[in-house]
This record gives sequence, C-alpha cells and structure tokens, in this order.
Amino acid sequence: MTIEEKIQHLRKLIDIHNHNYYVLSQPTISDFEYDSLMQELIQLEKDHPEFFDPHSPTHRIGSDIDNTFDQVVHAYPMLSLSNTYTREEISDFIERIRKLLPDQSVEYVCELKYDGVSISLTYEKGRLERAVTRGDGEKGDDVTANVRTIRSIPLVLGGHDYPEHFIIRGEIFLPHEGFERMNRERLETGEPLFANPRNAAAGTLKLQNSSQVAKRPLDCFLYFLLGENLPYNTHYENLMKAREWGFKIPPHLKKCRNLKEISDYIDHWDSQRSKLSFDIDGIVIKVNSYRQQQLAGYTAKSPRWAIAYKFKAEQALTRLISIDYQVGRTGAITPVANLQPVLLAGTTVKRASLHNADQIELMDIRLNDMVYIEKGGEIIPKVVGVDREKRQPDSLPVHYITHCPECGFKLIRREGEAKHFCPNETGCPPQLKGKLEHFVSRKAMDIGLAEATIDQLFKHGLLTDCADFYSLKKDQLIKLERFAAKSAENLINSIEASKNVSWERVLYALGIRYVGETVAKKLAMSFSSIEALSAATAEELTSVEEIGDKIAESLVQYFNNEKNQKLIERLKLAGVRLKDEQNTKTLVSDKLSGKNFVISGTFHEHSRDEIKKLIEQHGGKNLSSVSGNTHYIVAGDDMGPAKRDKARKLGIPIITEDELLGMLRG
Repeated sequence: MTIEEKIQHLRKLIDIHNHNYYVLSQPTISDFEYDSLMQELIQLEKDHPEFFDPHSPTHRIGSDIDNTFDQVVHAYPMLSLSNTYTREEISDFIERIRKLLPDQSVEYVCELKYDGVSISLTYEKGRLERAVTRGDGEKGDDVTANVRTIRSIPLVLGGHDYPEHFIIRGEIFLPHEGFERMNRERLETGEPLFANPRNAAAGTLKLQNSSQVAKRPLDCFLYFLLGENLPYNTHYENLMKAREWGFKIPPHLKKCRNLKEISDYIDHWDSQRSKLSFDIDGIVIKVNSYRQQQLAGYTAKSPRWAIAYKFKAEQALTRLISIDYQVGRTGAITPVANLQPVLLAGTTVKRASLHNADQIELMDIRLNDMVYIEKGGEIIPKVVGVDREKRQPDSLPVHYITHCPECGFKLIRREGEAKHFCPNETGCPPQLKGKLEHFVSRKAMDIGLAEATIDQLFKHGLLTDCADFYSLKKDQLIKLERFAAKSAENLINSIEASKNVSWERVLYALGIRYVGETVAKKLAMSFSSIEALSAATAEELTSVEEIGDKIAESLVQYFNNEKNQKLIERLKLAGVRLKDEQNTKTLVSDKLSGKNFVISGTFHEHSRDEIKKLIEQHGGKNLSSVSGNTHYIVAGDDMGPAKRDKARKLGIPIITEDELLGMLRG
C-alpha cells in the first residue's frame, strides 16, 4: 500500500467511525483506538503535505447532526479537546503553555471528563432560550424541547446578578442507576439493550417526542461559561457564581498550580472513579484565566489552553475457550465468550459478551485466541479485541450459528437489528420459560413463584404456556420436591387472585414484543378488550399515542398467530380479566366525537396532559403522529417544524389552545 493509499484508507475509516459515534451513537471501537487512528493520519499528512485535502477528518470535528431537528449556528464554535494518555504529554502541555505565556504565573483548573453528550445552553434575561448539540462544531441540532425536560437544568435562574445574555455548556449524561433501570425495562419489552450510558443519553436526546425524553432520567453537569459580560475573568470563579444562579456545577473541580498537583488529581480519580454514580473517561485540564486563554489561542480544531487526559478502560488479556449462544425470552441470540478465569477490576471474570455476529466478524475472533476484555462503563465485561501475535497458526474463523441451539429452528435477522432471533416463540424452551417468568412477575400477574420453581414445573410438563397456570391442581404440586400442602395451597391461591389483575397488566403479562408497561397502559386505554385490540389494524394501532410501526407490526403478528389465539381463549375460559370491566372514562360531552387530535408544543393555560384529558372527556381521540386520520393539530409554543409542514401538506387545520377551548364551549 502506497502512502497516498494509506492516507485515503485512514480517512475513509475515520469517517466511518465518526458516523458510527456521532450519528448512530453506536461506536465500534474504543476512544483509544480512534485517537490512535487519528494521530496516525495527522502524522502522515504532516509528513506528506502533497496529499492535503480540506475534507480530511483531521480538519473537522465529527458530527452528530440529525436532520430531523432544526440546525442552529453556534455563536462560539464548539471545539474538541486534544487528547493525551501519558503524563509526559501533560508535562509537554504545561511546557507549551509556559512558552506561550512567558513570565506569567498560570493557574489551572482540573475537572472530570464526563462520558455523555455535549450541550450548549443559551440564556436570555435569566430564562433558558435554546439548547443545541455540538453537531459539527459550527452548527448543531436544536433540542430545546427535549432539554427542557431535564430537571437539573434550570428553566429560570435564581438571583439577579447574571448577565442579560450568556451561554453555558456542559454534558448531558445518564447516572448508572437510571441507565440500569432503563435496560431492565427494555429487557422486559424485548427491545435491544443500550450498550452503555453514553449511547443511551445520545439516543434519548434525539427522540422526537419530548414526553418520552421526560421519562428517562437524564442529568446534566455544566462546566463552561461564554459571554461578553461575565462576572469574573476566570473560569473557576464564574462556575462558582453560576452555581449560585441554580446551575448544577460539578463538585469535583480543583485549582492546581503545577504538574505535581495535576498528577495527584489524576491519581485520585483514576482510583476513585469506580465509586462515582456516573461514567467518566478522563480528566480535563484548563487554564483558569480568560485573558491567558485568549493569549494562548486556538488551533483549527481545539483550544491550546486545554487538554484532556483519557483513562484507559480497565482491560485484561485471557484465552477464549469457547462460545455459548444464549436464547432470551424474545428469541434474541446473544453470543457469550467462555474465558480462562482472569482478574479484572477486582473480580474474577469467566464470561464476557461478544454482542453479535457483526462484532465477531469485525474483530475476527477465533477459538483459542488471546482476547482483551474490558469493563469500562458496561454492566458486564465485553470482548474488545484480539492479540493476533499470539494466535495459533491453524486457527479458523468463527462461523456464527444458523439454527437455534435450543430448538433447532433456523435463525432470522430482522431488518435494522443487530441480533439474530429464533422465530419459534411458542416452542423454544428458553423463550417459553422466559415468558412464564415474565407472566408471574410483580408488575404483571404478581403470582408468587420463583424462577427455580417455574423451571421445575416446566421440566415436569405441568407448564408450557401461561394459561397452564390456571390448570394446576394442589395434588399435582405436593408430589413435587419443595412443595408441601401449605406451599401448594398458597400458590393456588396466588394464581386465583391473579384473575383480578387489571386488563392493562394482563396485556403487559402476555409478553408481546415491545409491549412494556407504558405501552400496555396506552393500548388498554384505547382498546377496552382483547377482542378490540386483536381486531385492530396496523393503522388503527399507530393512531394511538406512542405506538409506532414497530410496535403495531409486533401486535398484528402476535394476534395472527394461531397458537396465541388459542392461548387467549384458554385464559378467557380460566376467568382472567381480558377487558376493562370498570371503564373509568366518563364523557362530559360528545362535542369532539369522531375527531382525532395531535398535540404539539407547550401551552400556557393547561399542561399537555390536561389538554389530552379534555379532548378525551369530550369524545375526541389523541394521536401520536400526524397522518391522514388527523382532524386537528392543537399547537402551542415550540411546535415541531416537521409536524407543521406535514399538516400543511395534508391540509390539516392547526388550532390554538384557545380555539380548542372555544370548540368545547360552543
């Protein structure tokens, strides 16, 4: 490969990784690997200026722009920071500052480097005016409606000594507890799990429905002020003042005067970062004085007065012995590496995730390879690379399985999804047992059964689907191990009590893919019985708020399955509640009967939920998206431009909150 070919190859590769990271929020390599590629390209271009290209990724910042949002030009460009992984490079940074600012005393501010999504907030007269993502550094996505839902970001500032106009920047992130709760909920609905909190935060910020954003526990630390009339001429003091205005300023800032103090700060947080309730991936070091920042200046990509020291994720090298393929409740196949036991971050690791077939192929993983495993921000360890120098000469590539390891059915791969699936949802043992465990769970039917007991009943042929619970007899149970007369009687009573569980919880308990608690509640409110829901078309389903094409398709497929139809009949005969017998919807009038409404924007007199309730009380129906079935759009402030454009194309009237109230009075 010639030098020119090498440069072109690196540019293309880095562009792909930029797209994966910033647009798809699905990085396929670590930060260290990415930075290594970028440094290699920078050096090659420096050594061979004859191959200069203004479109090279070395001349721009990776973009996270999503064209479904309005674009806003940053008043001050959002530059990236230069990264380093060694103390020597920090020493070099301090020496460069000394040369740029000769004969000046320099104070530094050390901060944690949060692993989230950069955000720029504009405040006018003490009120949040706009929130914009980094984008390409010059312009970003206007995500104001979504950011307004983050409770740690003040909408109105306290005090009175803030500038009339200023910008404050920071990082939106997901704390560990919130991230784990979101993944538990996605597991229950059969959706793919988020890989880490950073991906989850990025994906959440790009949701089109701000009400969905509000349900996710996003948080935000603010760490940089910009403006013409800031209170102080130093970074640290301005942040302390911003804390008084109501901003969530991190408590971990520290002013340092030399390399020793900076190194002590790095050492402390390198050892203590595992105790934090959120992810960090390094330390940021900034010159404190704004005047000195201006004197130090900028490169095309980054400020000369700041640098990021990146922690290397904790890794270990061990041998890959074999690969298991686990089948989940939804049929998703997860490849898991069985490893020679190795100590990593204080625990002995024997197994690690391999994600999916694409990742195995991308890393060219082979049995008996020496593999790198990493914890980083992940819940469980994952395989992140291979030491090819230690590879055995007769090794062969891994051939991903084509059939389910449990039932033998041929695997499928749905469009747009990374994992393979076993389609035998009514006959594959792990799927059947997973559905039984889900059915009895506390938020579903709340039947008092442990996983081990379900496994025992399954093995004895007493349980094959959830309707079988209602056929169990006390004399069958007491013949089994761990069952006495009293425990058998308690189980029968618990099963009998489950017949009174509400319709929405029964719907959730059925374990239909993508139908979690919230979706089940929305569907139960719109369809008062299993008969009405099973007869609904995809178009009727997507007219329900928060029900998209994917959920609608899953529901239609479920109710078209003959085995599922028989299951529902058996549940009905058993006396399980499959309809809303106590419909609490009381109509005030029928003035909006037969009319479908879409709510968009924010309102002054009523909240969005109050407006929706008013519509339903007067016989109308709320839809989640604009379509040919929509009769009116009720528009408030910050109405989405996409909805407005679609309404105009379809000729749908756009009315105000007052006009809606007038319809109710008329």
